Amino acid sequence: MERMRIDKWLWAARFYKTRSLAVDEIDRHRVQVNGENAKPSREIRPGDTVALRQGDATRTVRVLGLSLQRGPAPVAQQLYEETPESLAAQAAARERRHVAREPALAIEQGRPTKRDRRQLDQARHGWGDRWSASVDDDIK
Repeated sequence: MERMRIDKWLWAARFYKTRSLAVDEIDRHRVQVNGENAKPSREIRPGDTVALRQGDATRTVRVLGLSLQRGPAPVAQQLYEETPESLAAQAAARERRHVAREPALAIEQGRPTKRDRRQLDQARHGWGDRWSASVDDDIK
């Protein structure tokens, strides 16, 4: 086997869970073969370079082999080799995520503790029966 459709290869190499997801990503121009936007029917062969975006990261891989079936992850990883630039970019992105955490994750989530609940109740009852900070109408 010398050639294979790019959508089928992306599925077999486990970049996407289904071929239809691979086709959707290709149609959105998130997959390039040898620097050109690909179509789902584009045929690739060993030695081609495939660049694809997954989330906010761009991965660049060189095709080493072709497979008609989707196998386990260790076998799928033998179908491609990631470029050193791509590995460095992934490491930098991982470091950025680690250093500058998502602001939403800094907020404590879940149920409040007993202590938090008491503080919330104290703050709420500090206003009395009034639930808003607006000025009362009877005061003039």
